[in-house]
Amino acid sequence: MELRIFTEPQQGATYDQLLHVALEAERLGFGAFFRSDHYLNMGGEPGPGPTDAWITLAGLARDTSTIRLGTLVTSATFRLPGPLAVSVATVDAMSGGRVELGLGAGWYDGEHTAFGIPFPGTGERFDRLEEQLEIITGLWATEEVGAFQHDGTHYQLKDGTGLPKPVQTPRPPIVIGGHGPKRTPALAARFANEFNMPFSLAPATSAQFDRVRAAVNAAGRPAGDMTYSAAQVVCVGANEGEVARRAEAIGRDPAELRKNGVAGTPAEAAEQLARFAAVGATRMYLQVLDLDDLDHLALIATEVMPLLS
Repeated sequence: MELRIFTEPQQGATYDQLLHVALEAERLGFGAFFRSDHYLNMGGEPGPGPTDAWITLAGLARDTSTIRLGTLVTSATFRLPGPLAVSVATVDAMSGGRVELGLGAGWYDGEHTAFGIPFPGTGERFDRLEEQLEIITGLWATEEVGAFQHDGTHYQLKDGTGLPKPVQTPRPPIVIGGHGPKRTPALAARFANEFNMPFSLAPATSAQFDRVRAAVNAAGRPAGDMTYSAAQVVCVGANEGEVARRAEAIGRDPAELRKNGVAGTPAEAAEQLARFAAVGATRMYLQVLDLDDLDHLALIATEVMPLLS
């Protein structure tokens, strides 16, 4: 199982804090550094405020050298699809082909209100997400300048240039995730390279993976053509006192984290990760909430990673 680091900068983080985490994750051999795409904190002190996901990733593309970079996930309500395709392609080039695009419908009403971003109903948000996926993948695939056209309900493109192109071919990997039982699996089967199930126990993750597998089969794709992943908050300590200290630092209870996350001693964490591996997850995003605790990353890399093989 590949382990990736996943951060929530809207809870309060500077670019330098994110850079230190990304560089340490790169040094320790984690598969990727991902960040959320939010503009408002969700409880607690706001700290220094949010940072823009794609501006941050552009900086990290130049300040790192090997680790993969991405969003889990960018909200389709935040950006127009054409400019988003240009931004992702640009960051992909800046990184030498290390970018992945997680894209979702958006869900947090409060941040839309706080920043004046329209927040339509659920059905329309999913309609917009589907059109954005059509446009972004279509622009990236268009070879002839001015050849891309899209006449949708929410977006219309005429004589789209399809420029610039990402470095990765045929395109950067696309990650789609979520709990929706119908549209989410269908969109993943149509557009995604990876399906991610966030913050659910292994049985619910297994059930959603099965829905996505069925959608992949119905779409005529090979069964092994999709990567399946999950995301969980992480809180690992060398001993019980260290677990308690790290849990307190993020305002969580150790017993609750053991039930709903990847938490405890390294052996316990490896056992919890094995439950997800057993239902088909080959990749895990570990949500790191204390960005100043770089020793936490080192412990996971040296004491948990070896147990997974």
